[in-house]
Amino acid sequence: MGFFISYCMLVIFITICFVLVRVTCAAVRKKIDWKHECKLITVYVCLVVIARLVYFPWNLVDGHIEKMFIYNSKDIVNTVNPVPFVHLTDIYDGWQRNVFGNVAMFIPVGFSWPFCFKKIDRIWKATLAGFGLSLFIEISQLFVFGRSSDIDDLITNTLGAFIGALIYFGVVKLINMNKPLSDRHRT
Repeated sequence: MGFFISYCMLVIFITICFVLVRVTCAAVRKKIDWKHECKLITVYVCLVVIARLVYFPWNLVDGHIEKMFIYNSKDIVNTVNPVPFVHLTDIYDGWQRNVFGNVAMFIPVGFSWPFCFKKIDRIWKATLAGFGLSLFIEISQLFVFGRSSDIDDLITNTLGAFIGALIYFGVVKLINMNKPLSDRHRT
C-alpha cells in the first residue's frame, strides 16, 4: 500500500513549507530582511536539488522523471546498510559516481548554511547540520520504494558538508584578512 509522488509535487511541497516558515519568521520578527531572504534562496535550491538526486531515479522514462512510490504500511522492504564501507570494498558499477556524487551533493550545504544562518559559525556546526540533513534523508528513504539507507551515504554526505564548510570559512578568513582591522567580522 502506498502512493506515488512526482518531482513536481515534491518541489511544490518543499516550496510551500519554505514559504510558510519564512512568513512565520517574518511575522514573529515583525519585519522582513530582504537581504537575508535572498541569501536563504541558496538553502532552498540545495533542498530542491538534493531531493531530486536522492529520491528519484537518475534515468528519465519517456523524457520524464519517474515518480517515487511512498509506502504507507508497516511492510517496509527497503534495505539498510549499517556497516561502514562494506559496499566500497566491492567494486560495483557506478561506485565512483555514488561516492563522489554524495560528497559533491553536500558541499553546497557546507557553505550555504553558514552563509545564511549566523548560529552556524564554526566548521563543526556546519558539518553537524550536514550530518543532520543526511540522517533525515537516510531515514526518509526507508519509506521510498527502490531506495536504501546506507551508512556510507551518511559518511560521504557529511564529508561533503565538511568540505563545503572548509571552503566557506576559508573564503571568509581570506576576505577578513584583506580588510582593515576595524572592519573585520564574519561576512
